[in-house]
Amino acid sequence: MSFVIDPPPPVAIPVEGGGAFPVRRVYCVGRNYAAHAREMGADPNREPPFFFAKPADALWSAAIVPYPPATQALHHEIELVVALKGGGADLSRDQALAAIYGYAVGIDLTRRDIQDVAKKAGRPWEMAKGFDASGPIGPLHPAAKIGHPAKGAITLAVNGQPRQKGDLADMIWPVPEMLMQLSSLVRLAAGDLIFTGTPEGVGAVAIGDRLDGRIEGVGALSVTIGAKV
Repeated sequence: MSFVIDPPPPVAIPVEGGGAFPVRRVYCVGRNYAAHAREMGADPNREPPFFFAKPADALWSAAIVPYPPATQALHHEIELVVALKGGGADLSRDQALAAIYGYAVGIDLTRRDIQDVAKKAGRPWEMAKGFDASGPIGPLHPAAKIGHPAKGAITLAVNGQPRQKGDLADMIWPVPEMLMQLSSLVRLAAGDLIFTGTPEGVGAVAIGDRLDGRIEGVGALSVTIGAKV
């Protein structure tokens, strides 16, 4: 095939120990921790999960994350990220686990003021969640090395001050069940990433703030909010 313009470069994230993981799609699950659901004014009862997406090129692996335009309320959300080496539709629990390549620490940055307006108006969330550099992410850790973490502390500090603290065991929908639900809606494939939700304590950050996220058994991610571009 002859392209009429130069194709964009492929999106990839680093793998701990070497190599890179090519990214196809990025899915996110909303309100997957009961305490966070409550702080966002939602019912934490276990109802079917809902999903939204980020563009693959919204992922960000550099240490400085630019502050986005059109917001006065940029919020942090620390999350476990799942990377798939396989997929399919209507996966069973065993098939879901077998499809996982590895895990990473990610931050779902959110323009909360834009999201609040969209919620009230019943509009889509894309501009609140899918803006440039809205998905800082650390290196992938293969499940072959770290296993499948189902419990362990998930935390985020801003300028050394604790903000978010939870445990992976607090997920309303654990990773295998989440993948089962998502695969009933779309056919998953190798290269897909899933941000799995955030614990309570989300809040605003400003230019110059340092964010330090950590997930027990997975790894750490540190970024600094840089100037607007």
